[in-house]
Order: sequence, then structure tokens, then C-alpha cells
Amino acid sequence: MSELRLFYHEDNKIKIAKSLDILTKIDVKSIIWIDLNNVALDVETRLEQFLKIYIQEDEEMEEIEISSRYIETDDSLVANSNFLLDNFTLEPVSFILKNGLLVSVRDVDLRSFNETVKKIFANSKAFPTGFHVLVALLETRVEYDADVIEDTTDLISNLSKSLNAVEEPDEDVLIRIKDLQEKVMVIRQTIIDKQRIVSNMLKSRLFPRELLPRLTMIIKDISSLFEYTRFGFERLDYLQDTFLGMVNIQQNKIIKIFTVVSVIFLPPTLIASMYGMNFKFMPELDWKLGYPFAILLMVVFSAAVLLYFKRNKWL
Repeated sequence: MSELRLFYHEDNKIKIAKSLDILTKIDVKSIIWIDLNNVALDVETRLEQFLKIYIQEDEEMEEIEISSRYIETDDSLVANSNFLLDNFTLEPVSFILKNGLLVSVRDVDLRSFNETVKKIFANSKAFPTGFHVLVALLETRVEYDADVIEDTTDLISNLSKSLNAVEEPDEDVLIRIKDLQEKVMVIRQTIIDKQRIVSNMLKSRLFPRELLPRLTMIIKDISSLFEYTRFGFERLDYLQDTFLGMVNIQQNKIIKIFTVVSVIFLPPTLIASMYGMNFKFMPELDWKLGYPFAILLMVVFSAAVLLYFKRNKWL
């Protein structure tokens, strides 16, 4: 859905407009945030010309190197970050801050943006500039990342319980472990991305001093999330090792059964092969009880081997 939202101060309140036509009617300095959600190219071009900024295309935001996702000039900064969607894909978002005005560019709806809008209208005095809006966006996004990690941790716990209840290992369990590992890796990737950006903001000379403590808290929150993701990796590695161990035990049981069966049938095979020899002089060949005697030998020796295995608790 294409949407443009322009937030500006008027009469000590924050108001919202959904068209760039208002730019000619209000003071640019009163604008704190312009949010572009999948807008048309002509809208971006018009805004670029009005604010004297450059808005990156989708391909540029996706292909830009990690080391170049934060750029700062004399009066502006550009930060590119990946926001995690519900399906665990990453959505590139670009932030442009110039003279206290924030421009955000994205292509999908993001819960963290909608939640920040609620915060703006709930306490408009807390958002005098676009810097405050950007910090609120990052704080909200980190909170959502924490929720995602908590939900993923619950999935890992449920998987662990289901693995304990499984009598025979199923390949679906290994697929679920692999899927959770990939999700944790994506979470870790987006957390690292935000850590680099917030770290650069802490060193920025453009950010108001009053916001530095909040940026510091974001860094601390991100560090704690790292611990949770590391713990998730360790649990998944443990579950994977447990699953592979169960597979090995199951295979050993099968091999053990084949080995026991082979050993039990070894004496009968030996006896049958002896009496199957075509020698001319074999006393039992002319004996009327020779056949029952051979069968009896097979049964006795097989039973003796089976009893020996049981006494040694190999069965």
C-alpha cells in the first residue's frame, strides 16, 4: 500500500498531512518527519528537489555495503538499516536526517513505525525534532526484536520437549532445528545491523546531547539481545547433537539386532554345510535318525547362543 505521512508542528501540536502540497503552506522548520511508504517515483523526486536531498532506490539500499550504511555530512546523515518482518525476511529502510527533519523510505508496512506514530500523538512534546523520532523508531524496533527472540525461544523450548517425547527420531525434527537456526541467524544479523548504526549515531556531532543517554540504552539492550541469540544458538546446537545421538542409538540397535540374528543362525548354517558335503563315507547319511539329529543340533546350538547373549545382557 502506497502511503505518505508528513508530521509537523502547529499550535503546539503535531499534525499529520498525507500530501506534499502542504509544503508550500507551512514552514519547513516545523516538519519533523516525512514517512514514505512505497510511494511513486515522482513523489520522491519532488521531495528531493524541495529538501535538496537524495533518496536511494530499493536496489541501492539492498546492495549497499554494511560499512557504508551510515553516511554523515556537515548538515545531514543517511542511515540504512534492515527491519525484520514477521516472516523473518529483512526489509531495507533508509533514514535521511537533515536540519532536524527525518525522511524515512520503505516499501512495506512496519509495526514499529505505526507504534511510533501512536507515541508521537500520545506525547507530542517528546518529539520536537526528527532526531527524537528516529531514536523512538529504533527503540521500538529493538523492543519488537526482543519479542521476536522471546517467541523464538519458546519455539526452541517446545521443540526440546517434543524431542524428549519422541521414541524414534524423525527427520522432521532436524528440519525444524535447521529452520530455527536460520531464524536465529536472521535475528542476529538485524541486531548487528542496528548496533553499527546506533554506535555511529553515538559518535555523531549532529545528534542532540540529550538523546545520547537513550542511544546508550539502545546499545545496552542490543547487547543483552546478543546474549539471548547466543543462548538460542547453543540450545539448537545441543538439540541437534541430541537428535544425531538418538539417530546413532537407533542405528546401533538395528545393527545389534542384525548381528544377533546372524550369530544365532551361524551354528545351524555350519551344521547344514557339514552335512551338505558330498563325501562318500559319512555315517549319519545312512542313519534313520540322522535328519532329526541334525535339526536337534541346530536348535540346541541356536538356543545356547541365545541364552549366552541374555546372560551377558546383550539382548
